[in-house]
Amino acid sequence: MSEADPAEKGNYHTHALARGLIVLETVAAHAGPVTLSKIHEASGLPKSTIVRLVSVLCDGEYLVRVDERPSYRLGDKVMVLANSYLEALSVPDLARPHLAALAAETRQSANLGVLSGIHVVHLAVEHPSRPFRYDANVGDRAVPYGTGLGKVLLADLAPDQFAAHLPPAPWPAVTATTITTPEALRTVVSKVRELGYAYDDEEWDEGLRCLAVPVVVGGKTIAAVSVSGAAGEFSDEARPRFLKMLRRAADSLAEDAAFVTAIASASRPRD
Repeated sequence: MSEADPAEKGNYHTHALARGLIVLETVAAHAGPVTLSKIHEASGLPKSTIVRLVSVLCDGEYLVRVDERPSYRLGDKVMVLANSYLEALSVPDLARPHLAALAAETRQSANLGVLSGIHVVHLAVEHPSRPFRYDANVGDRAVPYGTGLGKVLLADLAPDQFAAHLPPAPWPAVTATTITTPEALRTVVSKVRELGYAYDDEEWDEGLRCLAVPVVVGGKTIAAVSVSGAAGEFSDEARPRFLKMLRRAADSLAEDAAFVTAIASASRPRD
C-alpha cells in the first residue's frame, strides 16, 4: 500500500475543519437544541459526515448532547473561545483607522463617544497632523447637553430617559450659547433627531465648534462620532462637507463587525 499523498491528507483535514465549522454555525443559528436531521437540512452536509463531526466536536466539548433524539447545543469550549475573542477586542484600537481617516480628511479632531451615566465618555480620539487643533483625549468626560456627541446620543432615547443622563437643572451658562434647561435641550434634541446630526456652536468652549452623527446598527445608535475644531473652520460652506465625511466614517464603523462587537461588550453590565 502506498503512503498517502501529503497534499491529499492536507486537503482532507481542511475540508473536515470547514465542515466542522459549518456544523457549529448551524447549531449556533438555532435558539434551542438541534437534531442531526435539522443540521442535515440546514447545512446540506451528508448525514454520515455530520455524525462523525458531531462525535469529534462532542469529544472536544464544543458540542453537548442534551437528549436521546439525539439533539445538541453548543458546549463550554465555545464560550472559552468567545470570551478570549471579546477580551482581545479594543474599542480604541478598532476605531482608530476609521477616526484617523476622518481626522486626516477633515483636518479636525475626530472623536468617538458613548453615554455613561450623566457623562459622554470619549472612547477614541484621533488628531489631525497640524499644530492647532482641539486637544481631546481618550477617557475625557463631558456633559451630554454641552456636546454634539451627547445630543446625538440623547436623540436615540425616549424623552423620559433623559433624566438618567443629565445633572440636576438648571445648568450653568459656561458660554453665551450653553443650553441651560431641560426644556431647551428637548427642543434641540428633537431637531437633532429630525436632521440626523448635532451641531455644537461654541456651547461649552468659546472658539470651539463640533459636528456629530450617530453610529447606527440595526436601527439603534451604538455610539456617536464627531469632528471638533476652531469655530472659524466650521463655516456654512464647510459643514455640509464635514457631514458627508462624518456619515461615511459612521457607516464604516457600523459595518466593522469587530468594532460593533467590542462596543456591545464594553456597554454590557458587569457582575
